[in-house]
Amino acid sequence: MDRWLGWPVDRILILFTSIAFAMVAVQVTLFHYRQNFRHYAMWGPVIGLPVAALIGLALTIRDAPVWRWLFFFALIAELSSGLAGFYYHAKGIGQRVGGWAVNNVMVGPPPVLPIMVSALSLLGLLALYL
Repeated sequence: MDRWLGWPVDRILILFTSIAFAMVAVQVTLFHYRQNFRHYAMWGPVIGLPVAALIGLALTIRDAPVWRWLFFFALIAELSSGLAGFYYHAKGIGQRVGGWAVNNVMVGPPPVLPIMVSALSLLGLLALYL
C-alpha cells in the first residue's frame, strides 16, 4: 500500500482511464467482431482503444513529455471516434424496421457505448490539464 501513497490525483485518473480503455476495448472488439466489421469505422476503436490504453499506462509509469503528447493525441482521436460511433450507432438503430422503437434500441448497436468512450477521453484530458 505504501507505493500508492503520494500519487497525485492526475496520475491515478490517467491509470483509471487507461484501464477503462482496455476493458472497453474488449467489449467493443467483441461487438464489432460479431457484426463482421461491416463498416470501416468499426476498426477505429478496436485499434485505437488498446493503443490509447498502452500509452496511458506508459505515462503512468514514466511521466515524460513525449508520453503526455502521445496520450493527448490518442485522447483526441478516441473522443472523435466515440462521437462518430454515436452517429453511426444512432443511424444504425434508425435504419432498423420500426426505427427507434425500444426493442431496436435494446438489440441494435448500443448508443451509450460510444458516448462512454468519449466521456473517458474527456476524463483523460481533464487529468492531463487540470
